[in-house]
This record gives sequence, C-alpha cells and structure tokens, in this order.
Amino acid sequence: MSIAVELPALGESVVEGTVSRWLVKEGDYVAVDQPLVEVTTDKVDAEIPSPSAGRIEKILVAEDETVAVGTELARIDPSAEAPAEGTAQASGQGESAPPRPETTAAAAPSAASPPAAPAPAPARATPVARRLAEEADLDLSRVDATGAGGRITKEDVLQAAERERAAAAPPPQPQPVAAPAPPAVEVPAAEAPRPPWAHYELQEGDRVVKMSPQRRLIAQHMVYSKRTSPHVGTVAEVDMGAVAELRARNKARFRESQGISLTFLPFMVHAVVRALRDHPELNASVIDDAIVLKKAIHVGIAVETEKGLMVPVVRDADRLSLAGLAAAIDDLSERARTRRISPDELRGGTITVSNPGRKGNLYGFAIINQPQVAILRMGEMVKRPVVRSVDGQDAIAIRPMMYLALSYDHRAVDGAPANAFLHRIRELLEEAEFEL
Repeated sequence: MSIAVELPALGESVVEGTVSRWLVKEGDYVAVDQPLVEVTTDKVDAEIPSPSAGRIEKILVAEDETVAVGTELARIDPSAEAPAEGTAQASGQGESAPPRPETTAAAAPSAASPPAAPAPAPARATPVARRLAEEADLDLSRVDATGAGGRITKEDVLQAAERERAAAAPPPQPQPVAAPAPPAVEVPAAEAPRPPWAHYELQEGDRVVKMSPQRRLIAQHMVYSKRTSPHVGTVAEVDMGAVAELRARNKARFRESQGISLTFLPFMVHAVVRALRDHPELNASVIDDAIVLKKAIHVGIAVETEKGLMVPVVRDADRLSLAGLAAAIDDLSERARTRRISPDELRGGTITVSNPGRKGNLYGFAIINQPQVAILRMGEMVKRPVVRSVDGQDAIAIRPMMYLALSYDHRAVDGAPANAFLHRIRELLEEAEFEL
C-alpha cells in the first residue's frame, strides 16, 4: 500500500502553502526524512521530508501550485527495493529510469565494462539559499556549507556570490529583455471583475513580476480591511525632546546591561499600552454586530522584511517593563527579518504600531490590521521651530517633533475616544516618565 505525503500544518495560522520546488521526481528512490519538496507559505519556508523509504509513485501537485494544509503532495511505494549501488538516483537530469528487473539487478557487470560512477548527490540547501543561488546563477556545488547537517544557508550563498564578484571581471551591462506576455494579473477573489477602463495594456520595457504567496496574502488582507472597516484618521504632533534626552542619558548603560540598542520604538509601545488602559475601546474587534473589548494587550510591530511586511506580536505587552519591551521587539524583529519566526508569533495582535524609521516622512495613515480596530503609525522625527512658554513669555525653540497618525475603525470607535487615546499617548511621551 502506498503512503501519502501531505502538506503538514506549518503553524496554527497557516492554512495553505505553495509548492516552490520539487527536490525529487517520479521514479526516484528516497530515504526516510529525505527532503522531498520545498514549500512556501505567507510566513515560513519549509522542506517536507519523506515519511518513509521507498519509490516516488506519483507527484500530485505541480510547482507554483497553492494547496490547503492536508492536501496530498505525492505518494510513495514503501515496498520498492532500494536500487543497486551505482544506480543514478534523483540526479535531476532526464527522465527517471524504470525499476530494473530482478534478473538485471542480479547480473554481475562485465569485467570489461566497469559500473558507472554514481551521480553526485544534489547540494543540501535551505529554500531561501537555493532561490538566491538561482537568482545569482551560482552553482551550489561551489558553495561552502556552514549550516546544520552540512546544509547551505543564505549567508553561505551571499558570501560565495561576493567572492565570485570580486574575482571576476566587471560584468557587461545587462541588455533589456522584453517581458513575455503574462497571464492576466489576478485580483483578490472577493473583488468584483475589473471594469474595461481599469485594464492596463503592457508597454515596451514593462517588467512583469509575479506576486509571491506572501505578497498575494498581504494584498488580499489590505483590500479586505479597506472594504470591511470604515477607516478614519487623526494626527497628533508630539514633542519628543524629553524622550530623546532620557534615551541619550541611558543608551550606553542600557546597551551594557541589556546587550541591545535602546531605540524610540519601546517608548512608543509603552505609551500605547498605558493609554489603552484608559481607553480600552481601542483594544477591540468587531464580530458580526458586536464589539469585543479585549482584556489581553498584544501589540503587533510592523516589520519590513526582504519578502514583504510582517507583524510579529509582543504578547501581554502590558506586563512588560520598558526594558522587557525593548528586548521582545528586538528579538521578534530580528527573527522576522531572518525568517526564523514561527507562524504563531505573527497572530493574535490586538493593536499594531508601525515604525517606518528615519525615512518615515511627515506622516501616513496605515491600513488597519484585521480584526483589530486601530493602528498607530510613527512619522519621522525632525527638529522644527515651535512656540514654547518660558517664564510666562512665548519663545521659539528648536525641538525634535514627530507626527503620530492613528487609523481607527469607525464601526467600533467614535472620534472623541480615538482623539482622547492619541492625546493620552502624546501626554505620556512628552512627560517621559519611563523607568529604565
């Protein structure tokens, strides 16, 4: 009886995956736990190992096809005998040879015809490393592996590519290549068909880039959120001078004691958490015709990665000190950027904070991360002249100012509590009464 290879659940919130690359083909003999296929989800890349030794009977899902968790990817015949030593296996070249008859397998090779040397085994590499090598046209057999079990990692590929670039002569400038006529770009399933006036005809020089599974999921979530929640925005201007001074006095000691840099983001998250205690209506979700006010405060932190936006979640953020928040944010952000974060660490947020960084521009309204009802976006902090009262007299002072833009769901929150929530955040930041 054959054994099914199914797409496993790669996390509580992962419901589907895309077959990005088959590492074997029909007819190949595989060992237990041998990687069979690379699967990409919106959150993680993974290799699916073989549950049994045997021969690949049938591959049921093609590359680039997206299927649900539990779908059969392939079937293995565990009763098939292992091939004789020297038989080419999973070389990736040409068609698979059919199983050899017993009489042929038992026949001794002629002394005049020595057996052919076995084909070299394919290099073991992570899915990200393999894709990077393909994009750089780099032969994985020339890459030194430093990963666990002799596996080639992303860093190995980047270092090998850098060495080859340094050793090679400057490459010629690439010539523009006309993009092949692509299939029509798919719109999210929930959208209405595209009207004729919204259709775009490809022009010479256009480059068509297929959406990755993660990019498609982000697009679907954003369209769903804009269609579902009536977004309203409000902006506050915050004097970050007190926070900047507190940070400057303590950042050296903080790095020495905690081992990480003290950024402005933990101060912002701490202020958001404290403001939520006074305004719990912003820590909510709309479910059917009811509003759920949540007890737990789990803050999502928007992080830009090489594969798109991720929002890891700091759980029970109201129970953490400022130092604890800084450590949690640093850890989650780093693991999100290096694709080492688990799917369950990307779910369950009750409010989101987005920090575009030093190039955040003046301000911008972010799209609400469903099923939350609010998202706070930090603007760029810049020094500007502002009017301040000094000894009862108005004076112009140069202060580090920042705009905070709050997007909220008008189904759950009215303007008065939303503005009060943002004003409270401003008060907490300008008072800068934080314990380090």
